[in-house]
Amino acid sequence: MEVAVSKEREALAAAQAIIEAQKVQMEDRVHAAQEAARRQALDEALGDFRVEERSYMRELKSMFSARRIMVVQERLYFRNIPLSNWVEHEMLLDEGADARDAAPSDSVFAPPVLASRHTRRAELPSAGDSE
Repeated sequence: MEVAVSKEREALAAAQAIIEAQKVQMEDRVHAAQEAARRQALDEALGDFRVEERSYMRELKSMFSARRIMVVQERLYFRNIPLSNWVEHEMLLDEGADARDAAPSDSVFAPPVLASRHTRRAELPSAGDSE
């Protein structure tokens, strides 16, 4: 009788271990599915943001000189709703310069370009430095 009871307990413990392993595996799958859905929803929401850009030329004439300035304006939108006012960048064009070549490379709404790891490390003071 004791042998039969011990075999039953052994079978019960094995079944409980299998059930626990399947429970952990199912929880991991549910968590991964939730993360994938959350990531997809965030990507779709971020896809609705856009930057609208327009540019025009402005000429400033004085008695002695005439300067040409290229004005680039940017505005941030979420779908069709403007989130910001127009932000202007002015660039002085040299005489004979082409306006297409003088387009500004930095946008207010573009993510900043990070410096390389070596440059960044050189700029930051180390923990032993005191000022």
